[in-house]
Amino acid sequence: MHPILARAQELKDSTVGWRRDLHKHPELGFQEVRTAAMVASELQRLGYRVQQGVGKTGVVGTLKGKKPGPCILLRFDMDALPIQEDTGAEYASITSGVMHACGHDGHVAVGLTVANLLVEQVDSIQGTIKLVFQPAEEGLGGAAAMINDGVLQNPRPNAALGLHLWNGEPVGWAAITAGPFMASADIFNVKISGKGGHGALPQNTADPLLAGAMVVNALQSVVSRNVSPLQSAVISVTQFQGGTSFNIIPDEVALSGTVRTFETELHELVLQRMRAVIEGVSASLGCQAKIEVIELTPAVVNAVEVVEAVQMAAFSIEPGIVLDSTHRSTASEDMSLFLQAVPGCFFFVGSGQKDPAKRFGHHHPKFDIDEDALPLAAAIMTQAALSMLEKLTGEQ
Repeated sequence: MHPILARAQELKDSTVGWRRDLHKHPELGFQEVRTAAMVASELQRLGYRVQQGVGKTGVVGTLKGKKPGPCILLRFDMDALPIQEDTGAEYASITSGVMHACGHDGHVAVGLTVANLLVEQVDSIQGTIKLVFQPAEEGLGGAAAMINDGVLQNPRPNAALGLHLWNGEPVGWAAITAGPFMASADIFNVKISGKGGHGALPQNTADPLLAGAMVVNALQSVVSRNVSPLQSAVISVTQFQGGTSFNIIPDEVALSGTVRTFETELHELVLQRMRAVIEGVSASLGCQAKIEVIELTPAVVNAVEVVEAVQMAAFSIEPGIVLDSTHRSTASEDMSLFLQAVPGCFFFVGSGQKDPAKRFGHHHPKFDIDEDALPLAAAIMTQAALSMLEKLTGEQ
């Protein structure tokens, strides 16, 4: 067994203890006060230079090696979700309506384990490690907040790494993919206005409900008829609101949903076609449409040279690992903002329960991980960081 993995296994009780404590006490985005305090306390105990309140509730721990050199940023997200837990676990959330249903409790525990592993390697480190514990990944702008607070300065990272526990696959699997890896995410809000009236006299109205229903159907033609079968895009209408009574045609309806793409040019094409479809269909039925698009996060794009180093690290730690180098996900991640500024790699580590019947997906009220994934994830991240420092030092 690789010595870093062996040491991570020795630390497993602590790793699991941190994870279960955090799972029991989840905190929503920008409210991670208890979580941040736990992180800061452990980093201070280990001798890291600690900054708190970065991006509101973020924590940064900096470790300098014995010799100067490049800087590697390792990012771990901390926030939970507004979901009522239904796992029945002994460490289930005690906060009503809030749950770690995406594995961020595991990410923090992995990050603290990595912090311990790296301290033990400090004499051989040439350069600087910057551990970033980020708030509010779940659509609230935590990465942007930390960047605005200067997390990419003093020192500026030469490369960035991040990981996500992935319940769709079991322990022993990893996805480390070059290029576009996770999709961009946009929110669209549409208001369709018409002329309301009596439900028994539709000829005197311009029915926005009918227009909205046809818009929902027509939007699916954008992906099926404007996007190449060799490319990927998702348009999902997830909200449709309108009307107040069974016999009243309303003046207005509202639609909302999400758009996911991987490439910038395709992103622009999809939004252009969506606008044309929504406005055109509405106008054909005597209605007017107002469209708002909120761009949440760009696509996660991994740098080839960093991906290669992470893949080699994964095989070094676990030669039998099942490595998927082509996997992509239409889920989104604001790690993309770090990777826009710094070359890097974001990767998945399988964490699904051994029993497929108990393997629930992310954002599900029964979501839980196989904790055997934690030492493996920590070891891969540690080895990847050390390998990247060595690689960058050799290039200087």
